[in-house]
Amino acid sequence: MAGLDEEEYHKELFIGINKKEKSEDNYKNNKGKHHNHNNSTLVKEKEEKGESGEGERDMAPATGSSSINRSGSRPQLDVSKAEIQGNSEEKDPTILLPNQSDDLSHLALDIGGSLIKLVYFSRHEDQSANDKRKRSVKERLGLSNSNRRSYPILGGRLHFVKFETRKINECLDFISSKQLHCGGLESHHTDADQNAIIKATGGGAYKYADLFKERLGVSLDKEDEMDCLVAGANFLLKAIRHEAFTHMEGQKEFVQIDPNDLFPYLLVNIGSGVSMIKVDGEGKFERVSGTNVGGGTYWGLGRLLTKCNSFDELLELSQKGDNSNIDMLVGDIYGGLDYSKIGLSASTIASSFGKTISDKKELADYRPEDISLSLLRMISYNIGQIAYLNALRFGLKRIFFGGFFIRGHAYTMDTISFAVHFWSKGEAQAMFLRHEGFLGALGAFMSYEKHGLDDLMVHHLVERFPIGAPYTGGKIHGPPLGDLNEKISWMDKFLQKGTKITAPVPMTPAAGTTGLGGFEVPLSKGSTLRPDASALNVGVLHLVPTLEVFPLLADKKMYEPNTIDLSDPSELEYWLKVLSDHLPDLMDKAIASEGGTDDAKKMGDAFARAFSAHLARLMEEPNAYGKLGLANLLEMREECLREFQFGDVYRSIKQRENEASLAVLPDLLMELDRMDENTRLLTLIEGVLAANIFDWGSRACVDLYQKGTIIEIYRMSRNKMQRPWRVDDFDAFKERMLGAKKMPPHRRALLFVDNSGADIVLGMLPLARELLRRGTEVVLVANSLPALNDVTARELPDIVAEAAKHCDILRRAAEAGGLLVDAMINNSDSSKENSSSVPLMVVENGCGSPCIDLRQVSSELAATAKDADLIILEGMGRALHTNLNARFKCDALKLAMVKNQRLAEKLVKGNIYDCICKYEPSS
Repeated sequence: MAGLDEEEYHKELFIGINKKEKSEDNYKNNKGKHHNHNNSTLVKEKEEKGESGEGERDMAPATGSSSINRSGSRPQLDVSKAEIQGNSEEKDPTILLPNQSDDLSHLALDIGGSLIKLVYFSRHEDQSANDKRKRSVKERLGLSNSNRRSYPILGGRLHFVKFETRKINECLDFISSKQLHCGGLESHHTDADQNAIIKATGGGAYKYADLFKERLGVSLDKEDEMDCLVAGANFLLKAIRHEAFTHMEGQKEFVQIDPNDLFPYLLVNIGSGVSMIKVDGEGKFERVSGTNVGGGTYWGLGRLLTKCNSFDELLELSQKGDNSNIDMLVGDIYGGLDYSKIGLSASTIASSFGKTISDKKELADYRPEDISLSLLRMISYNIGQIAYLNALRFGLKRIFFGGFFIRGHAYTMDTISFAVHFWSKGEAQAMFLRHEGFLGALGAFMSYEKHGLDDLMVHHLVERFPIGAPYTGGKIHGPPLGDLNEKISWMDKFLQKGTKITAPVPMTPAAGTTGLGGFEVPLSKGSTLRPDASALNVGVLHLVPTLEVFPLLADKKMYEPNTIDLSDPSELEYWLKVLSDHLPDLMDKAIASEGGTDDAKKMGDAFARAFSAHLARLMEEPNAYGKLGLANLLEMREECLREFQFGDVYRSIKQRENEASLAVLPDLLMELDRMDENTRLLTLIEGVLAANIFDWGSRACVDLYQKGTIIEIYRMSRNKMQRPWRVDDFDAFKERMLGAKKMPPHRRALLFVDNSGADIVLGMLPLARELLRRGTEVVLVANSLPALNDVTARELPDIVAEAAKHCDILRRAAEAGGLLVDAMINNSDSSKENSSSVPLMVVENGCGSPCIDLRQVSSELAATAKDADLIILEGMGRALHTNLNARFKCDALKLAMVKNQRLAEKLVKGNIYDCICKYEPSS
């Protein structure tokens, strides 16, 4: 993968690519059978719109890891009477498990006086890795044990939804429609088990127990409210990155919490009333204070004074208010001046609602907007003050605020923050939680011991974006829709509803628009919401138990996977525009990949609208999805494609490029074999850098495809490989590999590969071959799921098998590594050497993004890494966007061609097409 841009004026680097100059190049001079194959294969490669990819669509699994061994403490899988569900001709059909009993407790509730909060789990079962290739690799890596059973992945999503308590019947209808009370829609049950139990907390767990029994036939298992609040807060603060943040004067800043240094802290939960809880550890807490002036007070008084019909309407009203019309300020008392002697500014509230004493006005004479804001600030300020005084009382430096009263509302958070800052004289900070209202529901959910969620570490939960969910009023509501037709239908409704639905509508770009691909920015203020819309969705947490932290990171706590800081508004705006500009071409390829049918066009249109909605929302509200880096943005695009069932947009393109590159690989290997060691090593690194130019994520590189074949572009790129490169540590790497000290070869090398075609075939495979020749085990690490034209772990064995037909080194290593299960026809001449060959293996990285976050990799990769002493990260997505500054416990080589002018300037103070060869010995 790479950048996504696009600088036209730098194309002159490859001027002459159309000139069919005669060359002494070995690729053209060879008169053997491979050359003849070239002439028929290396045709002009142009992407034709509407092209249907031949062959059956190869859908990748839903999650990023293969099956793992589970201990006896995990839920057991009951496969008795299992049967295939759906059409018998369908590829990878769903398997129905009618007798499955474990893991059916999908739902927990927090039923408060004002709101009902739901947390529910939806499960995704992956395919088990039972093919010969994977079994062989797993056995070699020590990942299988004959004494244990292997189970499919138990993974899925945690969803967050809320309802007003007075509309409890809507909540019950929602639970019933999704069958959450009996295991979810994926369960075989159609009616609730009369003995079914749902975990619940809050006062409503008692008040509405009979109603749940009557309507759903389930019993509410009541959990202690304080226990649940603390358990939910501890879980979020320990397990979810960028959960906590500060908010001052409209600026949000995420706070990195060290799970090992979390306690003690003060948890301030603002519901209808307020509870203040001193938390000393897991299960160790004490309610130290509270106040009856909370969210219920704001809503109750606000309803009486403004006639608003809902809490959210009242909160929305406050955004248009001016509290100085009602509140008495310090400046009102001191003639517009500060009272600097005691640190009070003129704008500080001296008396909430104080001006109404002297004003000869009736209630109707005051603006409801001003009343709402004055009331909000009065209550928020007092909560902040009481919280700080309790923190001071116990010597606590950390104060976390939660509860749906906050609603992520800027004025609320700013007022609370101001109070804490003012009374502590800057020594304490108010911190807020993104899942602020779901603490109790999460705690109740974790009380299902079988889930073991309280034992999860950060790498097990991946925050995803609510793709394809109902999108109204500038916000995404409720959980993502599960059915493809439902999602497409929602996108159609956006167009039909006009002003009521504020999703982006195609338009001709005009002055004042954002330029986001011709889509308007949705409005988030003052819009009409659908009456049946669930009014909040903070995101979806994906539970993937097989993801682990990459063990070779030098410092796991300091590792930051995003090289580019998108907290800079100009940086975010630039990359959002890049993604938007890339969207039309991506949409065309997506439709073509599914045959260009009418259904494919509907899917493509829905994908484009949904993705544009996310880009527009981020332009308006940069922190909508937490702290984002460029890697997150790129991943969001891939997730959106998968959400609308585009499995592999570049499948046919990758196949063509692989075939073209494999056709000339034998000639390249012959050329390399004629070189001495020193020349060959330099040529190999040059080849990797040159081949990395093939990237369908880079506009500048895509344009080059129109000017020549793969091999012509590759040859021209290699001819430009003149040192010194922009970052050039090649000599240090060569000294380690070939130096006079005669250091032993590396034991195992992990090669993080990037693009299909020339990149893998003409770049990384020859380098892997050289390492194998030197006695180093080689593991090719590739994506679990497709992303742009990146090669996947599923595709690599076939590529290696084709390459091995013409190379004994690759063939013997592939057989030793289990990539070639059956002996090749022509292997009799060297079979005696097979037993001593070092293996070439393929491992999936657990990722479906153009970039890789090494805090979340597959268990296979983590296990493989333990014996590795060399890492090679290749390509922009792996070596620049995410890991340019990463440090490792072993030797690391980072190789990439920079295919984006802005990145080149920012990261290496260079130009587009500059090369990076960064070698860092073990730390």
